[in-house]
Amino acid sequence: MNIKLSVKCAGIAAFIALQAALPVQAETLPPAAIAALTPPTFDKGKVITGGSQLGPIQITKVAQGLANPWSIAFLPDGDFLITERVGPLRRVSPAGVVSEPISGVPSVFVGGHGGLLDVALSPDFKRNQTIYLSYSESTDGKDPVGLAVATGKLVGGALKDVKVIYRQTPKQALSPYWEFGSRFLFDGKGHVFITHGDNRVNNAPQELDKLAGKIVRLNLDGSVPADNPFVGQKGARPEIWSLGHRNVQGIGFNPLTGDIWATEHGPRGGDELNLIQPGKNYGWPIISYGIDYSGNQTPETIGTHKEGLEQPIYYWARSPGTSGFAFVTADSPWKGNLLLGSLADRQLLRLVIDGNKVVHEERLLSQVGQRIRDVRQGPDGNIYVVTDSPDGGLFRVTPPQAK
Repeated sequence: MNIKLSVKCAGIAAFIALQAALPVQAETLPPAAIAALTPPTFDKGKVITGGSQLGPIQITKVAQGLANPWSIAFLPDGDFLITERVGPLRRVSPAGVVSEPISGVPSVFVGGHGGLLDVALSPDFKRNQTIYLSYSESTDGKDPVGLAVATGKLVGGALKDVKVIYRQTPKQALSPYWEFGSRFLFDGKGHVFITHGDNRVNNAPQELDKLAGKIVRLNLDGSVPADNPFVGQKGARPEIWSLGHRNVQGIGFNPLTGDIWATEHGPRGGDELNLIQPGKNYGWPIISYGIDYSGNQTPETIGTHKEGLEQPIYYWARSPGTSGFAFVTADSPWKGNLLLGSLADRQLLRLVIDGNKVVHEERLLSQVGQRIRDVRQGPDGNIYVVTDSPDGGLFRVTPPQAK
């Protein structure tokens, strides 16, 4: 059912009526239940049993005591690299031993949603030992703040030959430093995609001379590919791959189709799952399925549809707070599914995929009761998640076994 809406400063009552008319895409926990959640205490090494609709699962806390962990990368020797948003990069052993901070990490601005964010191994890591880091960077210690990306060689407990290969210009984030996005995706063809939040500057995602609210595509050294969609267009930043995003915190290739999928936060409602294509406009803030945190419609938003602006392939009428995700490619009953972290609802969402459509959703890990910031499939076929809190943990999720 397609409903064309024009909502202007509607208020809470009108929003409730609006949501009643829209097709509900996903059931979420009621706000009172979320507010009542107290994260349980799980000791390192403890195995928690749970259930999926496809069979029993096991949840094991691998490590604890991580300060707002944000991202996971897997080293060839079995260790994990984990960023803590408050600044440190840590190495964690399979036994859960957390290293001292790795030295050589660039100076990181920590504030609001900003800090040390994504970490990824270079596609040629075994040869060059290079990793990529994204982080928020201030202007001489002050506002405004923007996203930056650096590379460095991981040598023991240090980063060497650190180079900043990309800076968001102009920087636009002001206190309280909202929405930096910041996930990496490598395409295997010499390019890296980097997601950006809108820095809480609502019009920026629609402005081609700004990088906030965009997904950019670069060569691995930070230079701009000649075939990016806006190269040569007057007044447009050549780094841009797609625009009209609010806060993309998950991105990956759908292994069934080869297409890029990305999840982004809506405002109050309207989290989205999008199929990303070059040069396309995904609508924020002109169209949205959510409202402003004030309870009114975002002033720039005209409704849920407009010609020339892309529709999500899936959305949530009330935001679960989508974060990092992983497509399951290892053999298990979850193979082909997308596993998506939830910050607000404190769950792991399992989405069943048919081509480029979501046909079913299951909620998992409620017993953990913590904000899930990142989700990755490990080399061993298990799923690893980190939980976003001052005493965050790294958990291993063992999928159901094939019958």
